[in-house]
Amino acid sequence: MSFQHKTLATGRWQKLSLVEQMANIGSEVNRALNWQNKDQVLFKRAIERGLELFDLTLEDPRWRGRLREIARGREVFCDAVYGGSFYKSSLADLVRYFNHFALAVTKSPKTC
Repeated sequence: MSFQHKTLATGRWQKLSLVEQMANIGSEVNRALNWQNKDQVLFKRAIERGLELFDLTLEDPRWRGRLREIARGREVFCDAVYGGSFYKSSLADLVRYFNHFALAVTKSPKTC
């Protein structure tokens, strides 16, 4: 498999907290929303990167008890990308959801 997030795929991803991982996924969801009706190539790349980050999160052994929740998030993301017919989801809805993780990361105390 060819990773777009090469440094994350080599182990750096597992050093991030779940909140940080979700915030990073949210960045790709936001990029996908931004490019959705503007540039299909950039839209597709953002989707691929987002799915890659979801997959890296699902592979993280620390979240074994939360796999259903993370996998459902991936499923809803895919639904939103393809029009939201199953879950009635949209990328804009997901951006609002993931923004909470980004806010939590910025509000959390930094450790050295």
